[in-house]
Amino acid sequence: MTQAPVAPQRPHVRRIHGTETDDPWHWLRDRDDPSVREYLEAENAYTEAATVHLADLREQIFGEIKARTKETHQSLPTPKDDWEYRARTVEGLQYVIHVRRPRGGTDDDEVVLLDENELAEGHEYFAVGDLAVSPDHRLLAYTTDTEGDEKYTLTVVDIATGEVLDGPDVPAAGCGLAELSYGLVWANDNSTLFAVRTDDAQRPNRVIRHAVGTDPAGDVEAYREDDERFWVGVGATRSERFVVIGSQSKITSEHRLVDADRPDAEPLVVRARGEGIEYGVDHQGDRLLIVTNDGAQDFRLVEAPVPSEGDAPANGDGPGESSNPASGDGPDDGSTWSELIGDRPGIRLDDVDCFGDFVVVHDRQDGLTTLRVHDTRDAAAGELGTAFEIEMPEPVYEAGGGANAEFDTRRYRFGYTSMVTPPSIFELDLDSGERELLDQLPVLGDVDLTAYTTERITATAPDGTAVPISLVWKPSAVSWPAPCLLYGYGAYEIGMPASFSTARLSLLDRGVLFAMAHVRGGGELGRAWYEGGKLANKQNTFDDFAACARHLAAARWANPHRICARGGSAGGLLMGAMVNRHPELFCGVVAEVPFVDVLNTMLDPAIPLTVTEYDEWGDPTDPAAFETIRSYAPYENVEPADHPALLVTAGLTDPRVQYWEPAKWVAKLRARTTSTEPILLRTEMGAGHGGPSGRYDAWRDEAFILAFICDVLGVA
Repeated sequence: MTQAPVAPQRPHVRRIHGTETDDPWHWLRDRDDPSVREYLEAENAYTEAATVHLADLREQIFGEIKARTKETHQSLPTPKDDWEYRARTVEGLQYVIHVRRPRGGTDDDEVVLLDENELAEGHEYFAVGDLAVSPDHRLLAYTTDTEGDEKYTLTVVDIATGEVLDGPDVPAAGCGLAELSYGLVWANDNSTLFAVRTDDAQRPNRVIRHAVGTDPAGDVEAYREDDERFWVGVGATRSERFVVIGSQSKITSEHRLVDADRPDAEPLVVRARGEGIEYGVDHQGDRLLIVTNDGAQDFRLVEAPVPSEGDAPANGDGPGESSNPASGDGPDDGSTWSELIGDRPGIRLDDVDCFGDFVVVHDRQDGLTTLRVHDTRDAAAGELGTAFEIEMPEPVYEAGGGANAEFDTRRYRFGYTSMVTPPSIFELDLDSGERELLDQLPVLGDVDLTAYTTERITATAPDGTAVPISLVWKPSAVSWPAPCLLYGYGAYEIGMPASFSTARLSLLDRGVLFAMAHVRGGGELGRAWYEGGKLANKQNTFDDFAACARHLAAARWANPHRICARGGSAGGLLMGAMVNRHPELFCGVVAEVPFVDVLNTMLDPAIPLTVTEYDEWGDPTDPAAFETIRSYAPYENVEPADHPALLVTAGLTDPRVQYWEPAKWVAKLRARTTSTEPILLRTEMGAGHGGPSGRYDAWRDEAFILAFICDVLGVA
């Protein structure tokens, strides 16, 4: 086998809190150093050489994914006013084509709005960030990223004529609006756009108001957030009454409303921020519906009057307040809020969907989402009205709101999936109670989905906590105890969905048991579950995952010598902790864009998004937080050990997890391991956090990873 690259060690010492720590691979942070790129390309060449024996298997798995996928496929039309909008894919093309037709029309009436394949020509990477049609359905605004660094450029076209009204090649627009983040909303005048821009650390820190076709130099800041813990976003209520400007940290939120009919009006604060108080807002009639943790750990639902222009606060100069003129102590401190659904410990109120005369409340209990419909037509003051729960057909599933673009409707679309049921879209008629399956992701070939089985079990963590594990397998292919892929994440209160995967079938058909560990730090079991796996409690995330691996082996679900672990980003941190602390539990580990150099990243506020992460991981300028992070950060804790086989990925333009984190970690592992198992690093040289952008490229990337997993599990 080709010899693995050796990253040179160069002197560098980190000094803080009276400690000195050698970091000889610190030099890999310099992306302008030619030797950095040379090293990354050498690693790619080594990974390719070390996996050349899997080339046929990779091609076979890619072929399986492709054969199961309906390559030419149209999404379900989404109705809005006189039109229906949809997206389609075409066999042989990498990207989506966005189309529309008159409501009730046929495919012959379709008009192409945006062909991403044309825009992607000549680019190694291409992604659309936001796509928004003006309220009069005349203009299309969209943002694009051609580097993978999540910095977007705006283009606006006249749908009927195809004329580009705004963009990088329109001189009248001052060469266009660039360096945008996610978030793009039209005002009701059909000529004003609200968009989000970033600061030097790529933190979304301000919402600008842009007149289509004008020089961005004349744009107005609708809101600026100067507190570096907070990031901003922009959206709109389904009622089209308000543009919503949100500013939030990991633990605190604040929202402002702009009258969509008067885009130059001053944003009105819904409720001035209070440390640790989170809330989200939607609009129905003469009230706002607000989901908040104020007075309820698992959130409650309240209503509040729509703020009027007289409620706009004056400049504030209190501690922690923004310099924006619309900030400060607002008139509503929550005293005008009236409770509709109170605190229900163990039942996490996730969201509320508002429509003209009904609302849908999203709850999560025991890791499962419930959707409860309230008919507000018969609601007394201070109530939500008659309610019923939408029944789900399987004991373990995921469900959520679908593409419901219209406010005044009596039909509700929702999405549904499970580990054995492809993503499906149902439509519920609220008047008749009838539910119709409108669309389901096709799975082609001779796949019999009834041949697969799913179940949820629990493991017991060292502190006695029951940790859920979702399982799926193919009984006719598996032999017990089975080779097993164990997946985990455990951060940001993000729940890992027990959902379907077409690509995963290639593992199940080869007799692999797939297990998903719902560890603390995620959002599966409410706010306490999240808080139990963050900051000083991060150790619980690692203990939970190791407990799941041990339980699967002890209960003879999994062969103890054939368990492979997989996780990405913050889940890659989890993988790093497993490699350091429990290498004996796994025969292989896949760590995708892993957040493994946690301490050094959190010590550098110039790195994109670092400061906004303090509430998740801690601020290591505080000695206590420093010691906590240092105790588990994977790069800090590499010791000599018999490490399992490792496949580590990175993205050169990734703004979320910088490429040097996995590169430094791999270099350190190679220098200290006592194992002969391969440690592989694969860097996407033209992509970011999400990997390749084209669908065929993404399938090949997944086939590469699945072939590695099959190899280490012995099912290749």
